Amino acid sequence: MDFYHLPLSAPCQAVRLTAKALGLHLNLKEVDLMNGEHLKPEFLKINPQHVIPTLVDNDFVLWESRAILTYLCEKYGKNDSLYPKDPKKRALVNQRLFFDMGTLYQRFSKVFYPVMMEGKELVAEDVVKLDEALDFLEIFLDKTAFAAGDKLTVADLSLLASITTIQVACEYDFSKYANIQRWYAQLKESVAGYHEICFEGATLFRATFNADKK
Repeated sequence: MDFYHLPLSAPCQAVRLTAKALGLHLNLKEVDLMNGEHLKPEFLKINPQHVIPTLVDNDFVLWESRAILTYLCEKYGKNDSLYPKDPKKRALVNQRLFFDMGTLYQRFSKVFYPVMMEGKELVAEDVVKLDEALDFLEIFLDKTAFAAGDKLTVADLSLLASITTIQVACEYDFSKYANIQRWYAQLKESVAGYHEICFEGATLFRATFNADKK
């Protein structure tokens, strides 16, 4: 499978974590967004929406990270541990994935993309909204060990990539979030490929955009 990605992208990292958990090999193809490689005709033929991550599995093409990682689980998973088949358990995993996409990562990007990529000042109101998203995640983790229950799922892998970027790339203070800290510490040690994929990717994110601001 060809996987078009950028190492510093948290959504791309989430797919790579999932593939590693499933024992799948991805043929990594880096797309340099900063130099417009995603707008070249050859990539537009693959993905007219010209976004990453993009997966090519033989004649099947898919983009949007949460769609990709659930597809990988459904097609290649040896069991349903990462993406449960039980309707209620799956619905909760989906909710956490949509929360990551539409609330947590969206609010993170609204706060920090202008600061890191354009050199703008932090907007206090946006920081408050990001804190609220983290408050929600703190509540989710109050009664269960993982984001969507008592077992690791793809929701955790997606959220782990986002949280790592927020913490490592932006040096965000998580000290008031005891449950997030407990969950984060556990996953950093237990998720295969975490350091090379998430930590190094987030470090690259920080280095790239700090350099651009100089």
